[in-house]
Amino acid sequence: MYHFCSVNRENDYLCIMNSKYGTILVVDDNPAILTAVKICLDKVFERIITLSSPDNILLTLGQEDIDVILLDMNFSLGVNSGQDGLIWLSAIRKKHPDIPIVLVTAYADVKLAVRGLKNGAVDFITKPWDNDDLIRTLKDAIDTSKDVEPLHAIERDHIRKVVDKCNGNMSKAAELLGITRQTLYRKYQP
Repeated sequence: MYHFCSVNRENDYLCIMNSKYGTILVVDDNPAILTAVKICLDKVFERIITLSSPDNILLTLGQEDIDVILLDMNFSLGVNSGQDGLIWLSAIRKKHPDIPIVLVTAYADVKLAVRGLKNGAVDFITKPWDNDDLIRTLKDAIDTSKDVEPLHAIERDHIRKVVDKCNGNMSKAAELLGITRQTLYRKYQP
């Protein structure tokens, strides 16, 4: 986003705001959904990249600077379990943990939504969606990801401080943290 401001004759500020966000990657096997998303988000995003198959997600993420991903949960014909989306969510999170992912499905299921959120999605949208809700959800996902430090980074820093406080005594640090020494060694990165 950028702002352009100038002062007019009466010394009032005239501001022109371009509130477009960067690039969104939309992955859905339904061409009608991809078209609808493009129309809905055209005035919100500078670029909208669409994929009708998840097979090229990781390649695309390696080549493009993506601000948010809208990921369908079902790609296998006749299967509505959401398992496809969870598998791709996991693969994306492993390679690109800082890109926010919003899941979308026509088969709303609270358990599926919870699994998606526990596996790293930032939110969940159901089809058909309300355009304003979709836009707000995607903007919030981007804004929040830029404002919040990842939990693993906070945890790593805290562990380092406790180990330093214990003068490198890992047993004492593990005890203070309430974790086993094995867990401490796994999480500790000097």
